[in-house]
Amino acid sequence: MKTPKRLQPLLEDGLIDEVLRPLMSGKEATVYLVRSEGRIRCAKVYKDVAVRSFKQAVQYQEGRKVRNSRRQRAMDKGTRFGREEQEKAWQNTEVEALYRLRDAGVRVPEAFGCFDGVLLMELITDAQGEAAPRLNDVLIPMERAAADHKTMMHYVLRMLCAGLVHGDLSEFNVLMTEEGPVIIDLPQVVDAAGNNHAPTMLARDVANITRYYARYVPELAETRYAEEMWALHEAGALHPDMTLTGKYAREEQEADVGSVLQQIQEAYREEMERRERLGDD
Repeated sequence: MKTPKRLQPLLEDGLIDEVLRPLMSGKEATVYLVRSEGRIRCAKVYKDVAVRSFKQAVQYQEGRKVRNSRRQRAMDKGTRFGREEQEKAWQNTEVEALYRLRDAGVRVPEAFGCFDGVLLMELITDAQGEAAPRLNDVLIPMERAAADHKTMMHYVLRMLCAGLVHGDLSEFNVLMTEEGPVIIDLPQVVDAAGNNHAPTMLARDVANITRYYARYVPELAETRYAEEMWALHEAGALHPDMTLTGKYAREEQEADVGSVLQQIQEAYREEMERRERLGDD
């Protein structure tokens, strides 16, 4: 096939030996099968920000910082240089997350580096050695649905222990292998401590995955893993090897109506006194 323009520099530098074929195209990138160091790997070519269809990027970038203060100031101001640096940071986020999560015991593709907006990484395969399908594209045996859901919740737990929330997790970015699910697509991953949207994104990630597996095991729809994980996270009690229950009981206290009314009355009295003082002036 004709070599895509973005992959030409990697060919010239010897990072890849041959471009075989396109594998898939998504909202933020196109993935190609390539030969590198004698092995079949993936080359993920990120789309330009002007044509990328991933929405609400600002929401995902909240809390992300770079070490270089000049670059950070430019990114905060939104200058041309800052936008270019923001795009580089967006692309580098995925490779950094892949390294971090692999060390944390989460099944993700092995990364081999990001070069000029191209992420070179491991090709995840099925039992026949072909590119593994997305979870959405297969029917899984009913007897393994509950076990795979448990595995996914454990991966989400370990991600949170590593300080990360996927932010866009669903059956469309999980690959199915004989050994179990593998999580992909992490450029939008968010900092659990630095992003105010993290608990909402965690809840959505868990809901999406649970909704998929509940097609096979309906009782999974009653579980509350997201609430359980986030409560443990806030309490500093989350551990990567802990066993989750999927249960969560919200602590509800009876409202002190008298106290609320008293605060309203005091605020009203203070406002009246302020108006009287203004009138006397």
